[in-house]
Amino acid sequence: MRVFVAGGAGVLGRRLVPRLVARGHQVTATTTGRAKLGLLEELGAEAVVMDGLDARSVGEAVARARPDVIVHQMTAISGKPDIKHFDRWFATTNRLRTEGTDHLLAAAQAMGGAHVVAQSYGAWNGIRSGGWVKTEQDPLDPTSTGKGAEAIRHLEDAVVKAGGAILRYGAFYGPGATDDQVELVRKRQYPVIGNGGGHSSWVHLDDAAAATVLAVEHQAKGVFNIVDDEPAAAREWLPYLAGCAGAKPPMRVPRWLALPLAGRTAVTMMTEGRAFSNAKAKRELGWRLRYPSWRQGFKEELA
Repeated sequence: MRVFVAGGAGVLGRRLVPRLVARGHQVTATTTGRAKLGLLEELGAEAVVMDGLDARSVGEAVARARPDVIVHQMTAISGKPDIKHFDRWFATTNRLRTEGTDHLLAAAQAMGGAHVVAQSYGAWNGIRSGGWVKTEQDPLDPTSTGKGAEAIRHLEDAVVKAGGAILRYGAFYGPGATDDQVELVRKRQYPVIGNGGGHSSWVHLDDAAAATVLAVEHQAKGVFNIVDDEPAAAREWLPYLAGCAGAKPPMRVPRWLALPLAGRTAVTMMTEGRAFSNAKAKRELGWRLRYPSWRQGFKEELA
């Protein structure tokens, strides 16, 4: 198939593009500047510059590529994590998940309805009631009112309504995905908040890329949780990550103190977060993980 990867030079795009090429697909991949065109060409794609926030730029790039499938991987997450000011840190990504999504869907419609597979997020943001692990039948946390949560709801609603697939990736780790986070852990600037009982889901970049290829080839529809087999509480995965990184155990910070220092998002993630089940993706896409647990993956990546 002809596959158009919007955001092909990102941390996941760089793992996805060569997999698609190896499967025999004709891949067009985008980047926001000319500096990364060579990288995309080396990965086997036809590389183009595209501004995901400009409707004309998106429309022209998609029209030239004439894709059967559009894969939406556009984000703008870079630099030191700033969870306290989450909406500010994610401002451009939020726009790419709203305006950028609308531009891609319009371009897909103009091309006769190219199938769309889009990146969403499912790590700790399941509905905060009931058990710790959520399926696709459970809603995302409806009490999240920040712009990031609103952007994800817009993305998911629009793509599902258009007959596409939403891939709720867990928290990424792998080459280039957690460098800044690991640096904070080594500096003991990433504490366990409260009892650390909030759960998260993780996924290695290679496993996320493999699931995305399957979603493309199946022309999947609906929502899929793309996470590993072991949802875990912060008090489990964070000390383990520190040990793999050769760092001292993370400090413990009470909830009341963390709230003004780290912000509500960090406190919620660490104390109330809900993780996700991957049973549907395994069953319907035939997905098999190379890294079934973050324990194996953290150890190998940081060895």
